[in-house]
Amino acid sequence: MSSGAQVDYYFSLVSPFAYLGHAAFLDLAHRHHATVAYRPVRPLEVFAAAGGVPLGQRAPSRQRYRLLELQRWRQARGLPLNLHPAFFPVDGSLADCAVAALTQLQRDPDTYIRGAFRAVWVDERNLADRQVIADLLAKAGHDAGAVLALASSESVQAAYRANTEAAAAADLPGVPGYVLAGEAFWGQDRLEMLGQALQSARPPYRGD
Repeated sequence: MSSGAQVDYYFSLVSPFAYLGHAAFLDLAHRHHATVAYRPVRPLEVFAAAGGVPLGQRAPSRQRYRLLELQRWRQARGLPLNLHPAFFPVDGSLADCAVAALTQLQRDPDTYIRGAFRAVWVDERNLADRQVIADLLAKAGHDAGAVLALASSESVQAAYRANTEAAAAADLPGVPGYVLAGEAFWGQDRLEMLGQALQSARPPYRGD
C-alpha cells in the first residue's frame, strides 16, 4: 500500500463526470492513505491543449454518446444527476477559484465541493452567481466573504492558471484527471486503475 503518495486532482465544478467520480475518488484515496492535492482548472483550456473542442462543437454522435455514459455512470454511482441542468454550460471560474482559495487557507474544500457539484447537477442552481457560491461556502462552514475575496486575488488566479497548465503538461485530455507520480489517469472511469497503481506502488507508466 502506497502510504504517503500524493494524487494531483484536476477538475472543474462544472464537469458532470468530476461530480460522478468525486466521492469515489476521495474514498479510494482514503483507503490507500494517499494525499489529495486539489487542483481546479479551466476545462476548456485543458480540452483545447489536447485538441478537444467544447461540448456544443462536438459531432452529434459524440454528444449523444456522452448522454448514454452519464446515464450509465449515474446508475453505477447511485447519484442523482440532471442530464440537462438549467445552468449549463456556465462559467465556473469563480466557483473553482473558491476551491483554490480554500486550499491556500489550508481549509478542507470537500464539503464545499460536494455542495457545488450538487448545486449544478441536482438543484438547478447557477454556479456563476456569486451569491450562490457565497451560500455554498457559508453552508460548508467557511467565511464566504474572505474566501471570495481571496478567490479573486492574483495569487489564486496564478494558481488557477498554473493548475490548468500543469494538467495540459500532464497530457490530460480533459477533466477529471488524476496524476500519480507523473502518470495521468483521465476520467472517473479510470479510478479502478488508479487504485491498482496505488495498491501496487509500481513505477509510473510513461507515454514515450
